[in-house]
Amino acid sequence: MEKASKDLCLEVGRRREKRNVMLDAHQLHVFLAAAETLNFSLAAKRLHMTQPSVSQHIQTLEQHFNTPLFLRSGRHVELTDAGQALLPLAREMVSLSVRIDETMRSLKGDVCGHLLVGCSTTPGKYVLPHLLAEFLRAHPHVQASCYVMARQNALQFLSKGDVHLALASARDFSRDFEFRKFLSDAIALIVPLDHPWASRGEIGSEELLDANFILREEGSGTYNAVRDGLLGVGISMDQLRTALTLGNSEAIALAVQEGIGVGFVSEIVVTRLVKDRVAMVQVRGLELSQDIYIGRHVHRPATAAQNAFWDFVTAAAKPHPAAIG
Repeated sequence: MEKASKDLCLEVGRRREKRNVMLDAHQLHVFLAAAETLNFSLAAKRLHMTQPSVSQHIQTLEQHFNTPLFLRSGRHVELTDAGQALLPLAREMVSLSVRIDETMRSLKGDVCGHLLVGCSTTPGKYVLPHLLAEFLRAHPHVQASCYVMARQNALQFLSKGDVHLALASARDFSRDFEFRKFLSDAIALIVPLDHPWASRGEIGSEELLDANFILREEGSGTYNAVRDGLLGVGISMDQLRTALTLGNSEAIALAVQEGIGVGFVSEIVVTRLVKDRVAMVQVRGLELSQDIYIGRHVHRPATAAQNAFWDFVTAAAKPHPAAIG
């Protein structure tokens, strides 16, 4: 009887000790990879681990919470309700763990950490690489990842915390964001070299109604800037004869070069991609540009690397990107 009582006390003690074990940020990092891929093998590749090791970490977490986090059916994996509930909390804890590590390392005087930047298409392809190259030369202990996507997606990533900073052509007036104007990107009307307007250099705004246009999709920064500018000279987008709609400025520039029509694109794209292969034409009374902003989420604590890059970009006015490099 005395032995049984002693064994029971030991078992209670072990269970209490088990409950008091602190969560492991690395295990939560493994859980995040598995939850985002819904595939333990892909999670293992992402983390440079073996698949059995990933499975073991997940099982340890499930034992810690005493509840399954994934439903497994053959090779098919999906999150349980408990797994769904854990997901945002795990992201928060892993992010905090990374920030603690980066902050403590930065106390030694070196700016370090992983910088995640979301960027709309034109700034992402023609502006951000130069900025990051210059920034990383000054801060060699920082690692950076750039995600080039549609403007709205970049803002959604910023809102969810999937990126730390975003460069976009239109600001979002949400109170959750702080935006600083970074530069103004001029938008030019370009035409094929053999187009009648090419030799003239300037046309009247009413002549725009006679051309076949290649336009960006509605909602893009370029589309919005052109729409607002044309309204100022009494022309709506509906009045333009649209031959083709394309999802990025590079495609429009190349289509103009091929003689499909005329189009409005960023001068950055013209300078970098089709210089001397298309002609830029001025429209009397029409000056088009779009402002490029850098933004951050005001309610998410920033690391030393994020603050350093924000200060680097906003410290002084930068030259027009067409002149960069």
